[in-house]
Amino acid sequence: MAHTISELNQMSQSTFVEIAGAIFEDTPAIAAQAWTNRPFVDVDDLHQKMVEVVNHLNPAEQLALICAHPDLGSRAKMAEASVKEQAGVGLDRLTPQEYDRVQSLNQSYRVKFGFPFIVAVKNYTKDSILAAFEHRLQNSVETEKQQALAEIAEIAKFRLMNLVAIDDRSSYTNRFLEG
Repeated sequence: MAHTISELNQMSQSTFVEIAGAIFEDTPAIAAQAWTNRPFVDVDDLHQKMVEVVNHLNPAEQLALICAHPDLGSRAKMAEASVKEQAGVGLDRLTPQEYDRVQSLNQSYRVKFGFPFIVAVKNYTKDSILAAFEHRLQNSVETEKQQALAEIAEIAKFRLMNLVAIDDRSSYTNRFLEG
């Protein structure tokens, strides 16, 4: 159910966290902290305030946020939003060969970086995800940590667009959705 920015601004912290706590995978504390920065002007402002919370997390907390995300193409239990996002690009329908390749890439990535490979799958196709996997395996740990946080912010933006009523989105977001 979509909510207006006005409704979100008027919610108690516990209700806001109940509604927006899943925006950042298994990390409702981000929503709880963002709530203290109300009022939100529009979805972009809400997103920015949530990203600022992430940016102010200490390195261990940022790593925990990154590690809360599932491996791509995994058959493990994951958040409902992740299931839908991955299904949207066909990661739930991999051939046995594709599944083996993705699992091999996931393992190589985790061994090198110590956290899962993260992409905002709505910006990719199955083929471009595989290409990104290969390319990003060449990066440094710090580069990949920053890339993972940027991808998480993008995932959060998509999730917020599903949470906030269309009439309450900023003109930037409306252009983003139409483009």
